[in-house]
Amino acid sequence: MRNTMPVYAVFSILVSLLILGCNTAAEQQEKAALRAALAQKIALDFRYYCKTTPAKNQRCTMPLTELPEELADMISRTNLGGVILFAENLVDIPQMVKLNYQLQSAALASSSKQPLFITVDQEGGRVARVPRHLSTPFIGSMGIGATYKAHDVAYAQKTGTVIGQELHALGFSVNHAPNVDVNVNPDNPVINVRSFGEDAKIVSILGNAQLIAMQQQGIIGTLKHFPGHGDTHVDSHTGLPRVEHTKEQIKAVDLAPFAYAIKQGNAHIIMTAHIQYPALDSSTFVAKSGKTMIKPATMSKTILTDLLRNDMGFNGLIITDALDMAGISEFFTPEQAVLETFKAGSDIALMPIAIRSPTDITRFDQLLDSLVDHVVAGELEPQHILQSVNRINSLKQSFNIAAWHQNPLDTLTAKATQTLANDNHKALEQALADDALVVYKGAERIVKTDRALMLVMPDKTKCNALETALKAQRTWQKLTCTTLYEVNENQSTDTFSEFDSLLIASISPNQSAAELGGMEDLKYLKEINMPLAQKQTKIAQLLRQAKAAGKETLFVSLRAPYEMTHYAENADILIATFGYNAHTELDSKGNLTAYGLSYSALARLLSGDIIASGSSPVTVAQ
Repeated sequence: MRNTMPVYAVFSILVSLLILGCNTAAEQQEKAALRAALAQKIALDFRYYCKTTPAKNQRCTMPLTELPEELADMISRTNLGGVILFAENLVDIPQMVKLNYQLQSAALASSSKQPLFITVDQEGGRVARVPRHLSTPFIGSMGIGATYKAHDVAYAQKTGTVIGQELHALGFSVNHAPNVDVNVNPDNPVINVRSFGEDAKIVSILGNAQLIAMQQQGIIGTLKHFPGHGDTHVDSHTGLPRVEHTKEQIKAVDLAPFAYAIKQGNAHIIMTAHIQYPALDSSTFVAKSGKTMIKPATMSKTILTDLLRNDMGFNGLIITDALDMAGISEFFTPEQAVLETFKAGSDIALMPIAIRSPTDITRFDQLLDSLVDHVVAGELEPQHILQSVNRINSLKQSFNIAAWHQNPLDTLTAKATQTLANDNHKALEQALADDALVVYKGAERIVKTDRALMLVMPDKTKCNALETALKAQRTWQKLTCTTLYEVNENQSTDTFSEFDSLLIASISPNQSAAELGGMEDLKYLKEINMPLAQKQTKIAQLLRQAKAAGKETLFVSLRAPYEMTHYAENADILIATFGYNAHTELDSKGNLTAYGLSYSALARLLSGDIIASGSSPVTVAQ
């Protein structure tokens, strides 16, 4: 076990600084100790990094895939406590192992000798940062929820084990999963299939099972988003959601999965939600715009300390959701955000500022200096800071996260290569995709003979993925695919004359910033997402025209199945896969081809090789 920061010694020094005063040399030494303690309470992202500061009105878009000397020095010099990596940071197995090794080396060279929390969002399904073609990302939580009736917690446990094994082999120490939000709002734009379902008891059981399995592999799990993100209609990446549940609803639904894991003794990290919960805390703050608003949970001492810490008995780490999200950044400056969430009871502030160039290193130093000043001014209590540092260091030691770094880099790379996406892991991934399929209507009509299919998919990659999967199963009379963006909804009946069936697949809700990475993806999302009303009108019209032409009509929900309500009248068959992700790679002939487990499962179902055994984890009106 490595030496820990001398917490009580630091505490006594801080007391003398605040109360008795001291000479300048001693004061500087004591402030340095305090500064190092505060740095342990911050986790930064290095998604992009440029050696020179971009010109005004430009931004750095160079992915950071190896650690530059100036960032290594910043980590060591400041005693930074954690980092979060994104897809842009993760290229291939040797590179991922090396980057995490470099990060951990820098942390262990600090004065505190404390290892980094190297964290990632690897929920599975929509939100997965490790390259899909190199790992086992699975189809996600709602797909696991669809298997609960037939398989109980088996898939939650097995996916937790695999995700934990793969992340640990790469050198990660914390996974910001599982998501235990109870999705009771069909229009939820950011959670939906990231949730196990709408039943709080089932979400509790599955979330806890996955959490245990992950942590048994040495990866600390994060339960999110407290006190619950399941009944929002606003994405906290783009705004500040508000939940109007009563206290009784909150206890029975939103808090239940967190309370269950805490009671079982398995919860070590809980992530806050940037959401207003007036039934829990209706106190207000003045935003940087001057507007008076209800505090979001991330800034609420009533919610984080009184409720979570005291009433619910949580003694682990409280980490914020990303502080650069609009639910916080539009109302607080970075300094205010960190100050207020620390005052509320958070242990770790996640992504308060983006580190994109040397200028941002200076900004981080300034942030730490300002936090020291807030302590000296009495706005932050030294005792609370040191309690946080104790919790952080104790958790790092209890999971012995520095042990991975003690192995030679070549050994670590070889182990990761053997672990990631091995045959057993990929077989489990396909089995889950198969067993998660739910047929909501027309199971008896799924034709098991060759036929001519016209496919309409959300984009070209998904066209390629389903066509590839279908062709791998059998030879079809005719198979063609177009995208929803390209097809004309005012088709003549002649359009369908060469086909037996029309299959339309859809993703609803549209992609959010969470699944791609964060706030920097918003511009891209606006360019690719068709307005929901336009999409629904177009799909309904195509199904209606094909049905009028006497063709079999199939609608496939690739994400949240609630959208089936709009198409039930004109679709003979309704299918849900709960997953839509596909990746591209070179096939045996050197052609760039798209693959996705959900498409393979769908092709196997349409070919008659499997039957759908999943049960809907949410209510779908038809």
